Amino acid sequence: MDARHARADPGDDLVADRPGGLGRNGVPLDAWPDLVDAALKLQADGVVRLVGAFSHFAWADAPDHPTVVAQTAAFREALDLATSRGARFELRHLANSAATVTNRDAVFDLVRPGIAVYGLSPVPALAGAADLGLRPAMTLVGRVSQVKRLPAGHGISYGHAYTTSQETRVALVPLGYADGLPRHAGNAGPVRLAGVTHTVAGRVCMDQIVVDAGPDAAVAEGDVAVLFGDGADGGPTAQDWAEAAGTISYEIVTRIGPRVPRIHVDSEAGSAG
Repeated sequence: MDARHARADPGDDLVADRPGGLGRNGVPLDAWPDLVDAALKLQADGVVRLVGAFSHFAWADAPDHPTVVAQTAAFREALDLATSRGARFELRHLANSAATVTNRDAVFDLVRPGIAVYGLSPVPALAGAADLGLRPAMTLVGRVSQVKRLPAGHGISYGHAYTTSQETRVALVPLGYADGLPRHAGNAGPVRLAGVTHTVAGRVCMDQIVVDAGPDAAVAEGDVAVLFGDGADGGPTAQDWAEAAGTISYEIVTRIGPRVPRIHVDSEAGSAG
């Protein structure tokens, strides 16, 4: 049996006199000795092999938060206790993306970046992706399927949540909440067309959004609309969508649905749909 069947998360639930951990799937520190002893017995019986121990922060994006200090101390205490009872861990890891870039005290044998692998900042309130040397690795685009001219005062999409302020050209982009766009980013989600960033006009629909491109926009059917990318040209990013929807960039990039084709650029795998 692989060792990960016998690992535990001593920082998930800390003893009552300390700020708590996540309270999810970990073991309280006062129950840790019994777990270590049980795991060592199973290892002696050839049932498992102890490989490592890990924990997970509740407030890693706030590196000075009391729980971060307490969880790190609790993790070290748990490791020392396990060692004193005969455990010999090959791997110890505590730092997620946020801790990896903000907290050297949390770096042990491994780190486990998540959102940073997407090239997005895990601590946007402290530093942007570029400040951390990260470049967003994911771009979401759609092709304009229709362009039409509408008069001033024309309502757009369900509930007329947006009304044109002048005669204008609007572009239809076939991406919607069924593809993972947050529905509550209506009138707020940024879209870049022909080098200009606009916001979604009206509601995000199931399969499409509308963009008011302006009366003189050089927009045509087949043009590429960038919803988010690396932002190098001033275009929108996943963080911009997160702020527009009142959420975090993690949700924006992970919710893109399976019917959106994936194209891997400049990778050893070539291109994949």
